[in-house]
Amino acid sequence: MDASKAEFRHGHFSRARTGFLRVNFEVAANDSVGAVARYLTAECDYALTNYLEAAKGFRRIADEFPDHHLAPDGLMRAGDALNALWVRPELDPSYGEEALAAYRELAARYPESRATARSQLKLAALADRFAEKEYKAGMFYFRLKAFDSAIIYFRSVAAQWGESRLAPVSLIMLVRTYQRLNYKEETQETCANLRQYYPNAKDLNETCPPAPAAP
Repeated sequence: MDASKAEFRHGHFSRARTGFLRVNFEVAANDSVGAVARYLTAECDYALTNYLEAAKGFRRIADEFPDHHLAPDGLMRAGDALNALWVRPELDPSYGEEALAAYRELAARYPESRATARSQLKLAALADRFAEKEYKAGMFYFRLKAFDSAIIYFRSVAAQWGESRLAPVSLIMLVRTYQRLNYKEETQETCANLRQYYPNAKDLNETCPPAPAAP
C-alpha cells in the first residue's frame, strides 16, 4: 500500500494502480484499507483518463462503504468522472445527467460533508452546461424561424436552470421570439419577469423598453 501511494505521488499512475489492485485482492472485502485502495485505484483511472472505470470505482466506495470517510468524496469524484465524459453539451447528455444525479445524491446523503460543499461550484458549472445545450437548441430553431420550437427551449432554460448564466439571455431571446410572432401579452409578461428577477440582464432596456412615464 505504501509503495503504491509513493508511485501515485510521483505520477506513476499505471504502476500505482497495479499495486492498489493487489491490495484489494489481499485484504478482506469489508476492510477499510480496501476502501482506500479502491478509491485510489479510481483516482489512478481518472488520471489515466479512463473516466468510465473511474466513475464506477468511485461509486463503489459510496455503495459498499457508506460510512467510510471517503464515501462522500467517492460520490463527488464519480460526478467529476461522469462530467468529464460529457465532452460537448449539445450531444447526448446522458453522462451529464448521471453526473448531476451523483452530485445531488451526495448532497442528500452527506449534507454536512466537505465534499458536498466543494461540489456546489461543480453543480453550478454543470447546470450552465445543461442550460447551454437548451439555449443552443433554441437558437437553432430561432434561426430557422421555427419559433414555436424555439419558445420551448428558451422557456426550458429559465424554468429548469434559472440560476445559470444563460437564464436571462434565454428570456431575452424568448421576448424577441414573442415579438416576431406579435404575442403582446406574452412579451409583456416575460419582460416583467426579466425586470423582477434579472434587472441587470444585458440588452434588457433595448428588448423591453420601459413604459413612458405618465404626464
